[in-house]
Amino acid sequence: MTINCKGNLLDLSTPKVMGIINITPDSFYDGGKYKDETEIIAQVEIMLANGASFIDIGAYSSRPGAEYVDESEELARIIPIVKLLLKTFPNVLISIDTFRSRVADECLALGAAIINDISAGNLDPKMMEVVGKHRAPYIMMHMKGTPSTMQAMSNYENLLGEILYYFSEKVALARAAGINDIIIDPGFGFAKTLEQNYEVLKKFNLLHAMDLPILTGISRKSMIYRLLETNPKNALNGSTALHMYALAKGSQILRVHDVKEAMECIQLFNAINGSVDHL
Repeated sequence: MTINCKGNLLDLSTPKVMGIINITPDSFYDGGKYKDETEIIAQVEIMLANGASFIDIGAYSSRPGAEYVDESEELARIIPIVKLLLKTFPNVLISIDTFRSRVADECLALGAAIINDISAGNLDPKMMEVVGKHRAPYIMMHMKGTPSTMQAMSNYENLLGEILYYFSEKVALARAAGINDIIIDPGFGFAKTLEQNYEVLKKFNLLHAMDLPILTGISRKSMIYRLLETNPKNALNGSTALHMYALAKGSQILRVHDVKEAMECIQLFNAINGSVDHL
């Protein structure tokens, strides 16, 4: 299973890690952590050195109750960082975490590689058209409502059945828009209760019915720290445990705050599966 990133085929038969850089003041874990360009460069350098295949940049927090950020502010936050990272790391594969087509369009034109859309086009009907125009890979996530309303929209008759139906519709739209490389994200923490998040993990195998790469985004989320009665800062061990479970269930991409630990997970997972040369 491969995806085409800026003309290069990336093999996902070995799982990959996507490192998270939030340039927002209010993200649930690292909001406001990166205050200047020097800190961002240093963190991305560490992530790449530790084995990240992608760097995911977000300028609009999608946590429940996050402050509204208008399009011009999102662009003002993210465009300078995309330019900075591509100047500093010319070969870096940048994923843009946005649901706005204009943000996607401008970032892809600058050299970003992937669009990561929490709404799968629901919040901007032009998004898929833009991604298709640029021939970029598209990460589509399952969510109902918006980040501010989603927590009241967790009623399902058949959770996994509805997620799969959602993706079947969205994939058809994406194909019609000329998008060749699609990655699905079941949307842990988005319009799902604590119990429903674990139901998705338990039945993760069903997602392979789409025959598409699957991204898992569970790093330090409330489904971990609420269950363990702790906080995001102390949720690394829980994140690692669930990352290994997701790998065992066939996830191809882990979207994480802690790249080194996620890469160690993959290294150990590969050893179990006999794909390590020196064993």
